[in-house]
Amino acid sequence: APESLMQALEDLDYLAALDNDGNLSEFGIIMSEFPLDPQLSKSLLASCEFECVDEMLTIAAMVTAPSCFLHAPPGTEEIARSRWRCLSHPAGDHFTLINVFNAFRAATASPTQPGNREQWCCEYFLSCSALSMAEMIRAELVEIMKRIELPISEPDFGSEANLLSIKKALLSGYFMDIARDVDGSGNYLMLTHKQVAQLHPFSSYCNTRRIPEWVLFHEFSISEGNSIRVVSEISPHLFAELVPQYYFSNLPPSESKDILQEVINHLAPVSATEEEQK
Repeated sequence: APESLMQALEDLDYLAALDNDGNLSEFGIIMSEFPLDPQLSKSLLASCEFECVDEMLTIAAMVTAPSCFLHAPPGTEEIARSRWRCLSHPAGDHFTLINVFNAFRAATASPTQPGNREQWCCEYFLSCSALSMAEMIRAELVEIMKRIELPISEPDFGSEANLLSIKKALLSGYFMDIARDVDGSGNYLMLTHKQVAQLHPFSSYCNTRRIPEWVLFHEFSISEGNSIRVVSEISPHLFAELVPQYYFSNLPPSESKDILQEVINHLAPVSATEEEQK
């Protein structure tokens, strides 16, 4: 549909993938080297700037592969939740996916005992095939990074600085997928098209029963009960720092936009001072 094509072009423009003539920019050409959706490709490239490439490679592989979480058989739901809780990360689902991937690799490090993979995944109600596919996708992405000579930073997952860097890299690509809990009960209103959604049952926040106010999400699914999948908490200050102003100005009016505008106004004098210093 023409509307879908125009929306896609607009999204690419927001991601700085197009030049003023509507052709791929130099940045867009590099983005197109990766077999990923544009937002994920932008986040992966942004991770080079924020020095969290190792972690973003894992996130990109895990969200590109099928979901690794399996529906627990009847009667074992609580056991599954407790096992997933062991792997969950307080910062959100993107970070939980890193924990899951790292735990999968550690538990299945012995190449001489491939049966360990299936056994470990069975114990944690995870899909061995999905995690194995994520492993292959990650290896392919690493090869592309090396081929086009992009830097791969050393892993530093867990430090406060690293967690903040990952959030910045994610926001660089997914600033269009932000939602806010408008009533404190998990009803998330998306900034872009004012649609209300709930957290997907596989979200780590459902296990911890914590409802963050502002979130970045990877996917919105109407077929699964208007749910947002792969969700991580962000701060409005971080969003205000990284969002392109021309995108923000095009957002429809809402209470959330007013809150963000106040944050941007508060940050503006600081930004001006920084520009003068530069």
